[in-house]
Amino acid sequence: MRKKIELEYIFASSVKILFSRVSTAHGLSEWFAKDVRQKGNLFTFVWDKHEEEAELVDVRKNALARFKWLDADDEDEYFEFALRQDPMTEEVALLVTDYVDADDEADSIDLWDAQIERLHRVLGA
Repeated sequence: MRKKIELEYIFASSVKILFSRVSTAHGLSEWFAKDVRQKGNLFTFVWDKHEEEAELVDVRKNALARFKWLDADDEDEYFEFALRQDPMTEEVALLVTDYVDADDEADSIDLWDAQIERLHRVLGA
């Protein structure tokens, strides 16, 4: 059974800079995958010798990027990066939504934590 997870990470970065890292092939290749290629709305993610393709199905400038894996078993599943800025503190929250196997939830969260730590280092934020 697949489970929807929602994770929140705080950044000391501008929304514009963070959005470019979660919505473009160049930005995603800095932290999410070893290489990312884009052709229109189709993104190819490369990890070592493993490739997966996802379609960018929704994008809202400086706010949201939603992808769907092309080989997903459930067409309702997606992974998403949403940004929210606190008007008082100006902190930026990156909200990650993903679907994971229930048995692998802890490992999936650990993987996201590690990936987001790489993004923090890339941004220096």
